[in-house]
Amino acid sequence: MGNNAHRAELLSQHAHAPRTGLAHRAAQGVKRPGGAAPPKGDLMRLFVAIAPPAAVLDELDVWVGPLRVRQHDLRWTDRAAWHLTLAFLGQVDEPAVARLLPSLELAVRRHHQVGLAFRGAGAFPDPGRANVLWSGLSGDCAALEQLAASMAAGASDVGTPPPDKGRSFRPHLTLARCRVPADVTGLVAALAGFHGQPWTADRIHLVRSRLGAIEQPRYTSLASWPLRPAGADADPA
Repeated sequence: MGNNAHRAELLSQHAHAPRTGLAHRAAQGVKRPGGAAPPKGDLMRLFVAIAPPAAVLDELDVWVGPLRVRQHDLRWTDRAAWHLTLAFLGQVDEPAVARLLPSLELAVRRHHQVGLAFRGAGAFPDPGRANVLWSGLSGDCAALEQLAASMAAGASDVGTPPPDKGRSFRPHLTLARCRVPADVTGLVAALAGFHGQPWTADRIHLVRSRLGAIEQPRYTSLASWPLRPAGADADPA
């Protein structure tokens, strides 16, 4: 693993462990509770993501905040854990993670930082019967799509292909979910005029997700790598 990888401390398995968010970083080296590695058969739910700057998320939250009280049939996502998913990897065991880390690092080194901005909103599969409400993006979305493809390829190269491999990449930030399809047409219209400040995606995270039956998912950044500054030669390795 190269020196560019910044690994974060894993969340404790204790019920009252704090939620870190994607931007949390600790000293280099993965630390585990009690100093013990998880069993080799232990599966981790992983995805590759970008953590937007706090000021950018604060700006979006100003628009989203008043909308939360308008529709209570949605499960609104936690502002502290907002992120852009590049590749969902599903359940991955510990030996596979060891292979995955250097492969993703090499893939990240081939790409430059990406200029983006949050803009408007939409829903999956459609606003009239939505399971997901999201904020869209503008900026260099072509470069973002290439970056996402590289993350999926890097995972596939070491035997951990994304379960949705082959599906078209639709960059978005998830604002809310609903198990029963809901009409979010009014929410999409309310966010249509939002155009956030430009920002630069400069770092990629490998994230572990722990799902709760009632509480929001807990995310831990296991490792992160910097994208190359604009103008810097990409690493062909």
